[in-house]
Amino acid sequence: MWRLFTIWLGGLTLIGTATLANSAPRLPESVAAKDAAPKQTLLQITGNTRGKTVDLTRADLRALPNATLTTSTVVTDGTHEFRGFLMRDLLEQMDIQGSQVTAMALNDYAVNIPVEDFYRFNVIVAYAMDGKRLKRAGKGPLWIVYPRDAHKALQDIRYDYRWVWQLYRLEVQ
Repeated sequence: MWRLFTIWLGGLTLIGTATLANSAPRLPESVAAKDAAPKQTLLQITGNTRGKTVDLTRADLRALPNATLTTSTVVTDGTHEFRGFLMRDLLEQMDIQGSQVTAMALNDYAVNIPVEDFYRFNVIVAYAMDGKRLKRAGKGPLWIVYPRDAHKALQDIRYDYRWVWQLYRLEVQ
């Protein structure tokens, strides 16, 4: 038995038929290719980048050496396991030098962080918490996380301001 179907894809409407046994119609390859999601920039780096803006995708960030960190936060209950990469690894692998990084969030929050923090503490950029990918609706897609439980010095409020969630841009000076 045949059934009429209509599919609307971003301004393109397809009309066709399919059997009930195969009720999920196949899209023409050209339409499927157009609908494929482009590589989305998750983190942008500017400043001491030899005049270039560096756009990094999720795949680029996951290719960095993995780091995990279990710590408490001032904005969540209990301790959590964060997975991501060390901020110093990112700067070293990109061969980016500087004394300060301005971290910017999607909500326009910005804070200056001394690069020394990344070497003194194992500061990570997390993309997962408790085994689940951080999402924009929460603290993601990226969150700067300090190992606050491992160092008494990190109990100071000035470090709490450096935890930037919904991170999207780093400007290295």
